[in-house]
Amino acid sequence: MSAPLGNLSVEQFLNRCWQKEPCLIRRAFDDFEPLLDGNDLAGLACEEMVESRLVRGSMEKSDWTVGYGPFDDSVFSSLGEENWTLLVQDVEKHYAPLQALMAEFSFIPNWRLDDLMISFAATGGSVGPHTDQYDVFLLQAEGRRRWQIASSFEPELLRDCPLNVLQRFTPEQEWVLEPGDMLYLPPNVAHHGIALEPGMTWSIGSRAPSGADLLQGLGEWLSFSADEGGRYSDPDLRPAKRAGEMDAEALRKLRQLMLARIDESDNVDSFLAAFMSRFRLAHEPAPPPKPIRSKDLHAAIQNGAQLLCNPWTRLTWINTPQGARLFAAGQAFDCSTSLAEILCQRDQPAIEVAMLDKPTLDTLTKLINKGHMLLTSDA
Repeated sequence: MSAPLGNLSVEQFLNRCWQKEPCLIRRAFDDFEPLLDGNDLAGLACEEMVESRLVRGSMEKSDWTVGYGPFDDSVFSSLGEENWTLLVQDVEKHYAPLQALMAEFSFIPNWRLDDLMISFAATGGSVGPHTDQYDVFLLQAEGRRRWQIASSFEPELLRDCPLNVLQRFTPEQEWVLEPGDMLYLPPNVAHHGIALEPGMTWSIGSRAPSGADLLQGLGEWLSFSADEGGRYSDPDLRPAKRAGEMDAEALRKLRQLMLARIDESDNVDSFLAAFMSRFRLAHEPAPPPKPIRSKDLHAAIQNGAQLLCNPWTRLTWINTPQGARLFAAGQAFDCSTSLAEILCQRDQPAIEVAMLDKPTLDTLTKLINKGHMLLTSDA
């Protein structure tokens, strides 16, 4: 499997670096030519459905401010030439050709990759020294940027600051990245990027839920289940000894009741796949204005129509005794494992007429009518 990892193979990178240590990759993308420029990014930041931020300030003055989009055009004409950064999330979903860049990172499981965030920074632009709780690939797309990192640092943050900026930061290593260079950082490595000239950094981030995220989601999932999983009972109850005390036996039974519900693996496996298919999802996929019928979908594919995954849908699946259970933005669809694998490919799913038995056709019809798949021509 090829990947933009320089002289490292995928196996070497995963064994040596992934979640272990930073890795600088010079010329990860030779002769890199960005498909968007700063003006394109500013245009996106003015749109209602786009998540964007404008950070102004510097570490020297500690004068950080943050504004949130959508922005008016006039904002960008008054920014000046130093110490500001525009950041836009999910750019590959708003501009489909950039999904080809995400495909370069297909050695990371689909469910672990998050989005492409693009930042445009004026000279001196930065968001301050900080840490992230997830893996990130920082691709320099335009201009030069100095990156300083430290594995050991004091965790205290600046007070009364709208950003999570470290109060003190002493770099242990630093590099200047030029277009096509890429820096991989595992979680909890402090890093500080400063633009040496106007330019763009493209960040390919991952998703890493916390235990609290999972437990909160699991609680919501189970609360909507028709099966409550039993209730606390104490047929062997003894007289209370001390007012208000929950004794060891009561605590053991409550804990057992809770853990037994969690340990129902089939239920929890479905929850985990559903949860990850919508974790940090910025927008819910919208269904089409007019539902399609199975026979019309069959005719459309027979006439050359193709399917695309809605960029706002995340797909993942788990294996079951009956085949695959496919999850799309939290919703479950049963299908064959071969169909699930095809639909989760980063390229356009190759759906052929010969594949369209009734179960497959029914699943595809449901996916389209829920807004998870898009038909490339009117049917």
